[in-house]
Amino acid sequence: MLISYQWVKEYFPNLAISAEELGERITRGGIEIEGVEHLNADITNIVVGEVIICEKHPNADTLNKCTVNVGEAEPIQIICGAPNVAAGQKVIVARVGAKLPGGMKIKRAKLRGEVSEGMICSLQELGFEGKTIPKAVADGIFVLPAEVEIGADAIGLLGLDDAILDMAITPNRADALSMTGVAYEVGAIVDQKPVFDGISELATQGDVSDYVQVSVKDENTTPFYGMQVIKDVVVGESPLWLQTKLMKAGIRPHNNVVDVTNYICLKYGQPLHAFDYERLGSKEILVRLAMNGEEIVTLDGEIRKLNEGHAVITNGMAPIAIAGVMGGETSEVVETTTTVALEGAIFNSSYVGRVSRELNLRTEASIRYDKGSDAWKVEKALQHGATLIAELAGGTLVGGMAKVDNRTKTENIIKTTLTRINRVLGTEISSNEVHNIFAKLQFDLVADGDALAITIPPRRWDILIEADIFEEVARIYGYDKIPSTLPSSVSAGHLTVDQAAKRTIRRYLEGAGLNQALTYSLTTEQAATKLALTEEKAVSLSMPMSEEHSHLRTSIVPQLLKAASYNVARKNSNVALYELGTVFYATQGDNLPLETEHLAGLITGSWYETNWQKQDKKVDFFLLKGMIEGVVAKLGLEEALDWKQAEKQDLHPGRTATIWLAGDEIGYLAQVHPSLAAELDLKETYVFELDATQLLAARKKAVTYHTIPRFPSMTRDIALLVNKEVSQAALENEIKAQAGKLLTNIQLFDIFEGEKLGADKKSMAYTLTFLDPERTLTDEEVTKVNQAIVTALETKFDAVIR
Repeated sequence: MLISYQWVKEYFPNLAISAEELGERITRGGIEIEGVEHLNADITNIVVGEVIICEKHPNADTLNKCTVNVGEAEPIQIICGAPNVAAGQKVIVARVGAKLPGGMKIKRAKLRGEVSEGMICSLQELGFEGKTIPKAVADGIFVLPAEVEIGADAIGLLGLDDAILDMAITPNRADALSMTGVAYEVGAIVDQKPVFDGISELATQGDVSDYVQVSVKDENTTPFYGMQVIKDVVVGESPLWLQTKLMKAGIRPHNNVVDVTNYICLKYGQPLHAFDYERLGSKEILVRLAMNGEEIVTLDGEIRKLNEGHAVITNGMAPIAIAGVMGGETSEVVETTTTVALEGAIFNSSYVGRVSRELNLRTEASIRYDKGSDAWKVEKALQHGATLIAELAGGTLVGGMAKVDNRTKTENIIKTTLTRINRVLGTEISSNEVHNIFAKLQFDLVADGDALAITIPPRRWDILIEADIFEEVARIYGYDKIPSTLPSSVSAGHLTVDQAAKRTIRRYLEGAGLNQALTYSLTTEQAATKLALTEEKAVSLSMPMSEEHSHLRTSIVPQLLKAASYNVARKNSNVALYELGTVFYATQGDNLPLETEHLAGLITGSWYETNWQKQDKKVDFFLLKGMIEGVVAKLGLEEALDWKQAEKQDLHPGRTATIWLAGDEIGYLAQVHPSLAAELDLKETYVFELDATQLLAARKKAVTYHTIPRFPSMTRDIALLVNKEVSQAALENEIKAQAGKLLTNIQLFDIFEGEKLGADKKSMAYTLTFLDPERTLTDEEVTKVNQAIVTALETKFDAVIR
């Protein structure tokens, strides 16, 4: 919300601090001020002028030659291109030497042969945003009221001698969405009571009951609905003070009726809506729920289709406004309006919030109703609005207010103790200080010894529980004054077993060359179950953001493939990613989905590229397999790891393996099927996905330490001719089983296939390392173990020793 410093000062005539200091103190009080902008920081030498003569430029069709009186002995000549400039207008003039926003300096110049000694300014040229200025002058200069003094300082006249505080309002402080709410907040911070202006007392004619009767069909949607009538109005331009107040708040002025409703909304935080009484078509105003499929054309010209959950204002039959959101086009105040029916109401925030979101229609009114409002200021705001319209539009106020009041007044008293306040905040605030804090807030406080009873005014509907009282005391006392203390019993923090294991996994994979990815958990219905470890039903969202984010994922790999495709499309062809994240499985009925952690990875392109030291190496199956084995080894589970050839949809049929841990399948490693890779414009790509929950829950082998062996090891090489279908893992397991404890390492160093061996044969060569830490092995012992290995391989796998 944009807060005018000058408007704040209207409530505090004795406010002596600068806008920057005020912003700093408000921020320290709990509401952040994101910035302070001085509107006149770059503007000088701007005055009021009167156009005496306006004629066409002799050498340019789109320019005008104007003689302008700026309050000096002689008028000056200004060349102006604005289409709406005319003789007799009071205008804003930038004299020679003036500065304008953006660093523009006004100099004496010649335009098409004619001298120009200044510039007649538009509001945009003075720094106002185009969306906030009146539509009538959007493409031209701003015409000032006739009563302004020629030669007067235009900066003060336009309210540009001001600073704007950009206040970031959090949902719990919606009371600050009004200038009165801001005034109470500032008063508490600077220890001054705000001075609020009164409402003029105008003579009335007639009685509102002769004009309108209101009724509410559904009390849940509308606790209060009121309406006042102003007759004999003349719709026209608002006074300059009102226009500038609205423009500085980011609101475009329209006319003296609509502008008053916006002004009251800013001042009280209470939305009002003005109807053209003659266009209502009825003396009856009925608030009800819409019928399913009912339509209304709103003020923005859009046709809105309603449903039974939407509250509407009707003329007894047809909707004329969507309650709390936007009025209808058929009852809009127009230039010919002579009688205004002014609405002030309290609508249930849950209804307004839902309607606003369902219709994708967010307005200043809906924002305030959605966040909640003070239900007891509506009558004052309505009365003030009706009085102002009568004053500014020359109308007559009709006596009385037609209303339906379903509000229930309750007293909000919160009880606590001074001891508890100090214990929770870690302070030693005295009783007098606490009394002073609540006096600043203008909360009634009754103390009985240590016990405190605080009566919360309706304007602070956000304060409901004892903790809210602690917060109020802390922020007014000053967060910076609260001492830094440690709990009485402090213990050193540490990682849980799972946290430490996850950190180990991340460090290892990043050290191996993978980059951590964080992808969306939401995906499409088609991708939700693709490449999943198990065939489980995906969870669909009841109100998705879009079709692209309609389901929760059951696998991480599709999102990594999407990320890889995105990178490759942007000339980053070598991609290596991993993610440790959550997947979701649907459960029975309305139960929450089952969440489980998965670890996934992807590599594509070159692992390293050709340079003068090394040759290009493309990624392959075994590169990623080695990383998985490394992760498992880091967790102390390498002995429980196993691999089995498999086939899965969308994965390469000959390069897919399932991963097993202690007899349980926990994931897969595979090359992405070429057809799927082609769809994503990827080259040869390898992926893996593991059930990290199972991986982290597995029993880990305790770390044991051994002394460095004093005795030498012995090695033997063995080459086997076996059938192609025999796996390396099976051979290795058999060698380990036969060798026993003496075998300390086994290394596959060669695989050979060729015509000489036979089409169905392959040669596997291993280096076996033997060691006994207690003594030196003899050649006979190693030969005996080696022979046992050979015999077992010949018997079990029909191997031939080469």
